[in-house]
Amino acid sequence: MIRRFVCFVATCRADSFLGTNMLKFIFNQVHNPTDGPSHSVLKMNFWLVLIFGVLAKCRCQESGACPCPDLCTCSSSAEVECSGSSLTRFPPCGFPSNTTRLAIRSTNISSVTASHLNATPRLRSLQLYHNKLAQVPPDLMKGVPGLNGLDLTGNQLVLLPADVFKHASLHNLVLKNNQIVEVDPDWFADNSSLTWLDLSGNRLTDLPAALCHKLPLLENLDLSDNRLQELHRDAFRSLRHLKILNLGGNRLRFLESSIFTSNLNLSRLFLQENRLQELPADLLGGLLRLDLLLLNQNRLQHLPPGFLDINASFRVILSGNPWICDEKMEYLWRWLTVHPQNVFFREEVMCAGPEALRHRQVVLLTRSELGLQP
Repeated sequence: MIRRFVCFVATCRADSFLGTNMLKFIFNQVHNPTDGPSHSVLKMNFWLVLIFGVLAKCRCQESGACPCPDLCTCSSSAEVECSGSSLTRFPPCGFPSNTTRLAIRSTNISSVTASHLNATPRLRSLQLYHNKLAQVPPDLMKGVPGLNGLDLTGNQLVLLPADVFKHASLHNLVLKNNQIVEVDPDWFADNSSLTWLDLSGNRLTDLPAALCHKLPLLENLDLSDNRLQELHRDAFRSLRHLKILNLGGNRLRFLESSIFTSNLNLSRLFLQENRLQELPADLLGGLLRLDLLLLNQNRLQHLPPGFLDINASFRVILSGNPWICDEKMEYLWRWLTVHPQNVFFREEVMCAGPEALRHRQVVLLTRSELGLQP
């Protein structure tokens, strides 16, 4: 009888809650009895503690309310963090059922399924960054409908299935630094609640206009460091709440004059490190809330008159362009002179030509050097 019970204890891993030393002590008490009623009472108490502990443990396992797994830390605020290259799969028993934030980072985990998350129905934030995930199933979030933040940064994702983000009311979605080659509007439900979308550091060559139609509440869109060469004039038409748009580090050569017409709440626009050669005069027309514009490291030679006349608090970076300092430079030259507080790195706005003015600071030029009438 005793031996069977000890085997039962071992099966349910009672040592995890009573400790190996406690089991040894109980075992010794049972096999090395002493006389007297006090011993009998003591022995009975130990057996009761052991029995209730085992039952509690087994009940916990059956219900899916698992303890904190190895290589993880679990806080009293229902947050779980796991890391380490020796972690190659999701813990078999899962995570504590009251978990609201789960972060698994820098592991060798290569797959995740809906069943891994079903035991954590209260999950609000899921961070699976810098792992080895190559794909995610379309039903991944069916068991966590309250999930509002998902971060898949730094995995090996190439293609994502349709409907993958439809099963939860996501507000923040980060897919940066993967290998995604195509964005599918069918990832999202109509009128998605998403407000933050980060697709930076992927291999996107096109942005379907239908994508943003699904995301009417979007406030922050990061498409930097992709391979975008052109954008449809209606690409951002539905994003009336957009505040921050990052298009830096792409291969854009031109922009349609009406591309930002509907984005009247835009406050920060990043266009740095593209291949822009010229910009429409009315590109920023109506963007009265714009307070930061990055145009550095492009191929701009001139700016059309009035282009930077937006508001008093507007700031811009213009360095790293091959400015041609001739009579067409008059507008920018005057603007730099009158608005020194509105330009970051003003001294780095330099002439690339003509040869006589090469490497000269634009703001230090004279009217005659620009070929302007006195």
